[in-house]
Amino acid sequence: MSSEPETDYEIAKSVEEQPIWEVTEPFGLDKDDLELYGDYKAKISQDAIDELLEGDTEDGDVILVTGMTPTPMGEGKTVTTVGLGQALNQIGEDAMIAIREPSLGPVFGIKGGAAGGGWSQVLPMEDINLHFTGDIHALTAAHNLISAMLDAHISKGNELNIDSRSVAWPRAVDHNDRALRQTIVGAGDSAGVTRMDEHVLTAASELMAILCLAEDIEDLKERISRIIVAYDEDGEPVTAGDIEAAGATAILLRDALRPNIVQTIEGTPALVHGGPFANIAHGTNSLLADYVGKKMGDYLVTEAGFGSALGGEKFMDVVSQLGDIEPSAIVLVASVRALKYHGLDMWPFEGEEVLQEEDVDAVEAGFENLDKHVSNLRQFGLPVTISINRFPSDTDAEIEAVREHYQDMDGVQVAESTVFGEGGEGGVELAEKVTDAVENYDGGFEPLYDLDASLKEKIETVATQIYGADGVNYVGSAEDDIAQLEEMGMDDVPVVLSKTFHSLSDDPAKKGAPEGWTLDVRELYPSAGAGFVVALTGDVMTMPGLPARPAAADMDIDADGTISGLF
Repeated sequence: MSSEPETDYEIAKSVEEQPIWEVTEPFGLDKDDLELYGDYKAKISQDAIDELLEGDTEDGDVILVTGMTPTPMGEGKTVTTVGLGQALNQIGEDAMIAIREPSLGPVFGIKGGAAGGGWSQVLPMEDINLHFTGDIHALTAAHNLISAMLDAHISKGNELNIDSRSVAWPRAVDHNDRALRQTIVGAGDSAGVTRMDEHVLTAASELMAILCLAEDIEDLKERISRIIVAYDEDGEPVTAGDIEAAGATAILLRDALRPNIVQTIEGTPALVHGGPFANIAHGTNSLLADYVGKKMGDYLVTEAGFGSALGGEKFMDVVSQLGDIEPSAIVLVASVRALKYHGLDMWPFEGEEVLQEEDVDAVEAGFENLDKHVSNLRQFGLPVTISINRFPSDTDAEIEAVREHYQDMDGVQVAESTVFGEGGEGGVELAEKVTDAVENYDGGFEPLYDLDASLKEKIETVATQIYGADGVNYVGSAEDDIAQLEEMGMDDVPVVLSKTFHSLSDDPAKKGAPEGWTLDVRELYPSAGAGFVVALTGDVMTMPGLPARPAAADMDIDADGTISGLF
């Protein structure tokens, strides 16, 4: 290895990790409060969770990290989350971070490993990206137990009169495998119950959303029992509770429910727990991780998936209304290259090279996208700090153009971030501006809609006020679905809108902040266990496929255990 580490792996291996109990001890958790998985990763014991949540320790402030409309290169939300946590500790604050744990699908597919990068990453990186503490494996087993019990019920008498053509519960696997998108099951069943089925990525399972919203074992069991697994011959829902699967499923998730704790490169405690999709679910780490984190630190830095129009909106409208959590400030991650991407109206993606050339005009043309995200977030009554994640090709003129554009905007600050290359030190300006925003925040956070609003009102509020649509068209089965959901009593819950993340609109080719368009909603379905309704506005990919050359093809392990290609 060279004297100056360059790759994420080299950087990670150049750092001497502390035993995890030494990392957590200053934050109130000693070795006896942890269930160790080796020296550097642990689950927090149930007794310690109960003591934290039932005690009288004041909650810390929650800082939500989100981003502008993503580009194919990524803008660095997780790097910023990790780096900000480190920077807060560098300026004398007790800060925790909370992020989602990676799925093996993206790890071996296109993205590769995901837990930050450079000098702002979470360790041990290999473990977090692979089997970690087994949470996702437990979820896979639990999901498929429900599937097996459902098919056994149908095959062995079908006392609930389930319509096998209306089975709503697929199977799950934590790998990208396009061959499993549509399958035929039951071909070997002596009873002859053969039907079409499908697989979803484990992160796309409703169980993942449930795990990340459940507050304890009893809540977990209750949520599992509400999962709609099928419909009977009269069109009435059949639940996991009806087929007596809730108890056994909860047993498999008993340990997975408790948050995992690790450390950043600089020794900041990091809760890495759960990983629901940000389109068909709420896209944030577990509520329990957030609850624990805000009890342990003066600040909790947490993040939402995709851009602010998806994960950010869902944190405010879904998570905050289903759980006891609300942010005190928003960090909106932007980059010069993302601004150029939108300013140049780059679709399809033409490659990163053109974005590395100085082009202040393209940066300024891209402001319409960032401006829309800023105005969206300000609607929730929260201060916004734009974090410019600086890349080596960015020029001073381009950075200054961003600063000047926002210098007189009320409730908005701009900070340059170089946490990838400099760790916490590169985020000091960001940390100081965020703490200033929190200290001057006098409350006033409000979700965009009340839960007692109609399903259509909720959908139209998000479509017009967040996406910038003129209105909503209900096509396909949408109108019938809404009527059925109202009949089921599921009209007083949040709505998760599933939409492309490539654009603020429902057309991935439209960059910037599109105007003069109407959102098409084609289908709605209940995630009854999670406690929300999903509205589909386009095709949803719950089982991605591998590319022609997946990231896995460039991964290897040497005889001495050194891993290459994972980061």
